[in-house]
Amino acid sequence: MASSVDLENVPSVDIMTELLRRLKCQSKPDKRLILIGPPGSGKGTQSPLIKDDYCLCHLATGDMLRAAVAAKTPLGIKAKEAMEKGELVTDDLVVGIIDEAMKRPSCQKGFILDGFPRTVVQAEKLDGMLEKQGTKVDKVLNFAIDDAILEERITGRWIHPSSGRTYHTKYAPPKVLGVDDVSGEPLIQRKDDTAAVLKSRLEAFHRQTEPVIDYYSKKGVVAELPAEKTPKEVTAEVQKALSS
Repeated sequence: MASSVDLENVPSVDIMTELLRRLKCQSKPDKRLILIGPPGSGKGTQSPLIKDDYCLCHLATGDMLRAAVAAKTPLGIKAKEAMEKGELVTDDLVVGIIDEAMKRPSCQKGFILDGFPRTVVQAEKLDGMLEKQGTKVDKVLNFAIDDAILEERITGRWIHPSSGRTYHTKYAPPKVLGVDDVSGEPLIQRKDDTAAVLKSRLEAFHRQTEPVIDYYSKKGVVAELPAEKTPKEVTAEVQKALSS
């Protein structure tokens, strides 16, 4: 809990805004959501909006693993040992870390899982853990998008490294090609934002994660989102899917 000293330095308007947001959430149903979609499908744009709208906690497994290792929790110590040996962290360990995180006050109304489960085995283990808690996944949002559209989206991204400003050759080009509008410094492309890297990531996604969509489809909880639409249109589709 933040001490009163911490809060004294927070402007009243910020406290009131946060309070109103939380009050608004209280009237909304709890949600346990999984976001599935290939890189560049827009999950990162939509997830903070959903998080704020429903007062959910965002569980990104990579970040959680790093946090558990840094905090030296029992599971974090186990994960660190595995990583140091060059082994993959086991599914049980990741599910345990999710289980631990879900007990936080910020996860009271539910959670958004992003980047997990990536395989059917992980989905089964996650469901088993939730079942023990008497809950289940409410909705799986599938950010469906054609590979060709993704390639255009991703390979067109350019970044100004020191400010983080992003451009896109087609959708948001800089005034001068390859140059930041504000500073006039050169733009770079992320190592991951190339067609070759995207191709291998998409292959892994189709091979491992599409069966997860089938697994949840059989449970009737998958909502297909047309992720090629504009962010605003996708937000409207998300709201529709979550209110049903």
